[in-house]
Amino acid sequence: MKQLVQNLKTGETILEDVPIPQVRRGQVLIRTRRSLVSLGTERMLVEFGKASLLAKARQQPDKVKQVFDKISTDGLVPTLEAVFRKLDQPLPLGYCNAGEVIAVGEGVLDIRPGDRVASNGPHAEVVCVPRHLVAPIPDTVSDEEAAFTVIGAVGLQGIRLLNPTLGETVVVIGLGLIGLLAADLLRLNGCRVIGVDPDETKRQLAREKGIQTVPPADDTDVVSYVMAQTNGAGADAVLLTASTRGDELISQAARMSRKRGRIVLVGVVDLSLNRAEFYEKELTFQVSCSYGPGRYDEAYEQQGHDYPLPFVRWTENRNFQTILHLLSTGQLDVKPLITDVVPLTDYQQIYARIGQSRSIASLLQYAETVEQRTTIFLPDHHYGGMGDTKNRPIVGIIGAGNFTGATLLPALQPTGAALRIIASAGGLNGTLLAKKFSIAESTTDYQQVIQHPEVDLVIITTRHNSHARMTSEALRAGKHVFVEKPLVIFEEELPGVVAAQQESGRTVLVGFNRRFAPHVQRMKTVLGAERSGDVPMNVIATMNAGFMPTSAWVHDRTVGGGRLLGEACHFVDLITFLTGSRVAAVCMNAMGSRPSETADSASLLLRYENGSTGVVNYFANGSKAYAKERIEVYSQQRTLVLDNFRSLKGFGFGRFSGLKTRQDKGHAEQFSRLVHQLRTGGEPLIPFAEIVNTTQTTLAALRSLREGRWVAVEEISMDQPETIMAV
Repeated sequence: MKQLVQNLKTGETILEDVPIPQVRRGQVLIRTRRSLVSLGTERMLVEFGKASLLAKARQQPDKVKQVFDKISTDGLVPTLEAVFRKLDQPLPLGYCNAGEVIAVGEGVLDIRPGDRVASNGPHAEVVCVPRHLVAPIPDTVSDEEAAFTVIGAVGLQGIRLLNPTLGETVVVIGLGLIGLLAADLLRLNGCRVIGVDPDETKRQLAREKGIQTVPPADDTDVVSYVMAQTNGAGADAVLLTASTRGDELISQAARMSRKRGRIVLVGVVDLSLNRAEFYEKELTFQVSCSYGPGRYDEAYEQQGHDYPLPFVRWTENRNFQTILHLLSTGQLDVKPLITDVVPLTDYQQIYARIGQSRSIASLLQYAETVEQRTTIFLPDHHYGGMGDTKNRPIVGIIGAGNFTGATLLPALQPTGAALRIIASAGGLNGTLLAKKFSIAESTTDYQQVIQHPEVDLVIITTRHNSHARMTSEALRAGKHVFVEKPLVIFEEELPGVVAAQQESGRTVLVGFNRRFAPHVQRMKTVLGAERSGDVPMNVIATMNAGFMPTSAWVHDRTVGGGRLLGEACHFVDLITFLTGSRVAAVCMNAMGSRPSETADSASLLLRYENGSTGVVNYFANGSKAYAKERIEVYSQQRTLVLDNFRSLKGFGFGRFSGLKTRQDKGHAEQFSRLVHQLRTGGEPLIPFAEIVNTTQTTLAALRSLREGRWVAVEEISMDQPETIMAV
């Protein structure tokens, strides 16, 4: 299928060929008929992409500060690489979609294939959308009209926050598409509406709908005009739907408002508020968030938990329904706003002139049929661009998120592995990475990776709740597995993974990359690798992890498992490697009077079989200006201090005093060794028994937190010898 994306690095708008998404639980698969181009939002993306690097920085000063903070902790080169990788990730365009349902996921009972629906799906021939972001289209509403549903809900949500009453005077500043829709909705609400916009075409459209506009004279003072029209009282409310630089419109809105008036921002303007203008009138100011309550709420949008109507009357989905009802009754007429309808393949007619366009609403029209392939082939990108696959491990990848594109594939590509196939849920990310890293196939069906007859190694980088299941499936299909940590997120999942590994005899490597970092390898050497495990030591690992919003999926116990389970395992494995021993017992304490299993500021105390002691401090409440990771080792009157995988200092070691390099957390070395091992055979990079011990330790730590005591780490016997045959 075809999908429109925007390259933020070059500003180029591209029509990509991608596999169709697969319908998932709680979601709806839709064949698009029409989609609306949001000229304001999409113009900003296009113009941002075309801007120079300096101009991009000027537009996002908050991001520039984050860049400088990262330079101070991680170094210049890694930071610049991260910035350029971010800009090199094309974004899908569009969020106003109307189409026909072709499939529904488990749990969706009120929508059926064949139904026409509006959704916030992107500009793509087929979209997969959560149920709460889908609304049925009444029979009397055309596809063209229904494409206005979502953008109409944006304006409606701003009005709901404005809380207008019958007879009030409301000023709408900015008569673009959202402004015109909002003005019309306010008129239907019984308000006197005054529209403000420099474009006479837009003012004329407003007047045709019965909306008063500020006269076009160049010397007309908008504030004075509004004050005169309200007998000096000022507007009861102001809705800002314009997108512009500077703070003049905010000031203008404040000056034209009556005492205790309300101002709501739907558009994009600078927020340098003049305190005096707001103080003297006791004005209220609020920024509207998208379509309404539920937006960006993982539980509402992705998990399908609705807000009860008696307590949250207007959710984003109920706002969708309201717009569709007004369209069906003819009270809201959007047909005069349609400037042009363009076939998807002729998208450049819209995007090539988007910066200069005087259009109000442009629609994309889609073909009646679409080739529904879940796997596509990229003939010019075969096997990582490396030619013959003889004696080269063939790799399939499940997951195409930020870690895969920014870290894993750049580290894996130079190893000589043959990159055969990549799977991603939506199809777009996987296809973009396939093109960038010369991968032969892109699919939305992960079973195509697991069952692929040529694949030797399956790499899994999906969300944590799928790791155990996919690892077991891949092992039983006879594949070696690399799975990004954690291996499992629940105790009951571990025996099944162990059984699959024992039965298959294939290797399982979890992404504990830090033990392969050059500084850690040097630490192991100077500590005396030949006596590994004989001499007890104390190791303290501190991670200044930084704040992450509680709404993030990783905090969900059933999806991410929590940050401690998902990330603290790195440092348990690292201490295990340095001490040469396994954890015997663990005790964990987390910050707060009643910490939960997903708390992200905690300390783990580890007791090792050889008498060593480990401490893992994982904190989310520290400064970003401070280094992210610090490792300290104390042994035989000697001390090692590793600072953020850039600087290692030794005390009491005689000839060794330190090592400095660019930041290197061991990803490249990890994959280099893994590919070499698969080529030549031999012992696993990390004994599976150690991986299991680390996994059991983090699970036991959560039990320790629940029960407030030390918890012994259970052992699972490993019956099969761990030797890997060359592929």
